Amino acid sequence: MTDGVVTLRRWRAGDADLALRIVLESMDHLRPWMVWAEGYDARAAAEFVATCERNWTSGQTFDYQIVVSDVVVGCASLMRRGDPRGMETGYWLHPAHTGHGYATTAAKALTDEAFRLSTVDSVEIVHEIENHPSEAVPRRLGFTRIGEAKMATPPPVSKDGIGVVWRLERVTAA
Repeated sequence: MTDGVVTLRRWRAGDADLALRIVLESMDHLRPWMVWAEGYDARAAAEFVATCERNWTSGQTFDYQIVVSDVVVGCASLMRRGDPRGMETGYWLHPAHTGHGYATTAAKALTDEAFRLSTVDSVEIVHEIENHPSEAVPRRLGFTRIGEAKMATPPPVSKDGIGVVWRLERVTAA
């Protein structure tokens, strides 16, 4: 998937070294918001790419590299969660590549892809309540803030474990 600037490329089993490098380079940026970041190592990277392959095959989660000019600048995912007619998208960027709209572009591409599936009526984005940069993405894309919810696994910086839930509904012709 590409818009000519940002390309979303599927994570593959052979990408463990790449995953390890980008996460370690982004560690200070990720650690406050991503529970999995603490202690990330070669074993975690290998498990991540193996899980990406299994989840892709099962149709539960679709994990992508966010690529700009042949450089991996982050990660984006499209996931099935509790609602059988909905999906969730998530994203993170290497700190050297924030502020350029790459996360917004990736989230839009994944949202559009979700709506190509006849079984999907809505897409959600959930972020920790204090993660204001992540909040900008659903706002830019026209998602509606539908509320707050206790996060199943709150990030380390979270005081109360509260996430903000944003939703975009499929637009259907009348």
